[in-house]
Amino acid sequence: MKAISTALIFAMLAAAQQPVQTPQTTANGTVKFQANTQLVIETVSVKDKSGKPVDGLTAKDFTVTEDGVAQTIRFCDFQKLDDAQGDFSNLLAGPAAGTPAAPFAAAPAAPAIAVPGVTAHQIAPERPGDIRYRDRRLIAMYFDMSAMPVPDQVRAEAAAMKFIGKQMLPADLMAILSFNGASVQVLQDFTDKKDDLETVINKLFAVDEGLGMTTNDDSTADTGAAFGEDDSEFNLFTTDRQLGALQTAVKMLGQLNEKKVLVYFASGLQLNGIDNQAQFQATTNAAIRANVSFYPVDARGLVALSPLGEATHGSPGGMGMYSGMSAMANTNNFQKSQDTLYALAADTGGKALLGNNDLSQGVVQAQKAISSYYIIGYYSASTAMDGRFRRIKITLADASLKLDYRQGYYAGKEFKKFTTVDKERQLIDALMLGDPITELTIAMEVNYFQLNSAEYFVPVAAKIPGSELALARKGGAEHTLIDFIGEVKDEYNVTVANVRDKVNIKLTGATAAQLAKQPIQYDTGFTLLPGTYSLKFLARDEETGRIGTYLNKFVVPNLNKEQKRIPISSVVLSGQRVDMRDALFTAGKAKTPTVNPLIRNGQKLIPSVTRVFSRSRDLYVYLQAYQRGVMAMQPLVAFVTFYRGQTKAFETPPLPVTEGMDPKSKAVPLGFSLALNKLQPGRYNCQVTVVDTTGQKAAFWQAPVMLVQ
Repeated sequence: MKAISTALIFAMLAAAQQPVQTPQTTANGTVKFQANTQLVIETVSVKDKSGKPVDGLTAKDFTVTEDGVAQTIRFCDFQKLDDAQGDFSNLLAGPAAGTPAAPFAAAPAAPAIAVPGVTAHQIAPERPGDIRYRDRRLIAMYFDMSAMPVPDQVRAEAAAMKFIGKQMLPADLMAILSFNGASVQVLQDFTDKKDDLETVINKLFAVDEGLGMTTNDDSTADTGAAFGEDDSEFNLFTTDRQLGALQTAVKMLGQLNEKKVLVYFASGLQLNGIDNQAQFQATTNAAIRANVSFYPVDARGLVALSPLGEATHGSPGGMGMYSGMSAMANTNNFQKSQDTLYALAADTGGKALLGNNDLSQGVVQAQKAISSYYIIGYYSASTAMDGRFRRIKITLADASLKLDYRQGYYAGKEFKKFTTVDKERQLIDALMLGDPITELTIAMEVNYFQLNSAEYFVPVAAKIPGSELALARKGGAEHTLIDFIGEVKDEYNVTVANVRDKVNIKLTGATAAQLAKQPIQYDTGFTLLPGTYSLKFLARDEETGRIGTYLNKFVVPNLNKEQKRIPISSVVLSGQRVDMRDALFTAGKAKTPTVNPLIRNGQKLIPSVTRVFSRSRDLYVYLQAYQRGVMAMQPLVAFVTFYRGQTKAFETPPLPVTEGMDPKSKAVPLGFSLALNKLQPGRYNCQVTVVDTTGQKAAFWQAPVMLVQ
């Protein structure tokens, strides 16, 4: 009876389309009715003081408000989950011989519980009356194959097989997803068929998964200022792709109304300075909206770090091996890779399994996390499709009970119907929201150069993959229009600088063809004082309305206080230097300071942002050293070194600099042009060294780079 009553509730709700607009009469005399409703589903966990689930509540016991407006609850259904073995055997088998069938009970149970596998790379959405997931626990196992070495894959496979074979309960339904570096694939939709799950796991780990990256070779067209390296650079030196893939998986699971847990098998996940913090926030927020909790599992298991190297890694070189600095750096890097996993779990109500060789315990933790809960549904009283955030509050008369539920959601939006005012308001609202929108991928680089004793010029460069932008045809030519908005806030959360720009990029012929595989670069700049700042930058594709957000903190140091080392600016690495007449994507020329260190002799240096370089192009290195308080310039010597691991792979001859100091800023420009064709493709550490031979001072800068064909 319970299953049938639930189906009837959904059927009645599907028929009850609430707000109906005024009927419109068409030219042929027929009357057209339009309905605009939004069904909001909330999963609510109700527990008593001892932490036990509370059952027996009805819709009358709950009060739901949306933005302070009371909502009418249309249905309230209790999902009862029992962990005891055998409790669901009556659902999996037919009625015993001689047992009379209960009224209305013949149709339901067996076909509803047996969930067929989906091979079309999707999670089958729920429809009104669909009760296949009733009283079931939904667990998704997600394998990040893009950054998991073979030994970790072996451990992850063993853990998955152990859980499916020995620890999976009758109440459990499992789905299997994977990320290969290019796309998220649903290998198996939710099912309780162990044989199907084991077959999928065996097939997944039998295939040698690669990074799915393309290379940029000599056949790639050079389009000057319009593009940099190809789009494959966005897959390197950043975890944005991995987090974005997680967000994609979460959105797939969000099609189901029930609570879900996602067990994330990975070999750590480390955010570094060039990663976009907005993507991390967007992923966790998307999980909260979709009622998904992350349960990351570190597939490396319990790791003992050897300070002098071990069987899989060579020993470090240099003095750091003897002073303990190498061991400390190794430990810090390992800890950072686990911190992100921990944060993913903590921010979504899950729990990370770290430093444990029994990886199946991570799945067991996720299994135990879902207890009985309520599904509450209502039609929102607000029918506006404005894309705004709507805050939800659910209360009970008994204040001693603990409630856990989603705190709100974003309304739908129809961008094509937005007016100019609506579009501007949407962009400003997106800038103000705490929940970043990451529909477009953005990579950014922030640098600093001293202008005088107090002020610094901070150039900001942004890259967007051209493949994510839409081409439109206007006046016979193809073009893409991008809106930019951003702000810089200080450590007291006060806005100290902002930018608002609209760039119309006209593309014709071969240039338009390159948009599909190469990024577009945009840059602007601010004048700031020393301090700690946060940058929030948004880009919107004017054709589709898709928005990307970049969010990160940066520091402008007070170089006047530097006493022990030579004060230097940021170091800019670039694979492009273009004529200013071709620099089409710079923010309004009137807004840019006349003193831009990246512009020299009418040519502009384009920062690489992702620090991925082609061996077929020269690498440009630029920085400034500052000599405050001197009347005449002191000679300097600078050189660039490439390290592969602890081995020196390449070093430029020392560059003596004896002139060129700016009399106002006291800045000494240092520039290099390096041919990379003698280096093999791969990852390197690039180090820039500046030495003051008279003052017995030096300065060092180091960053990872990637060389591709």
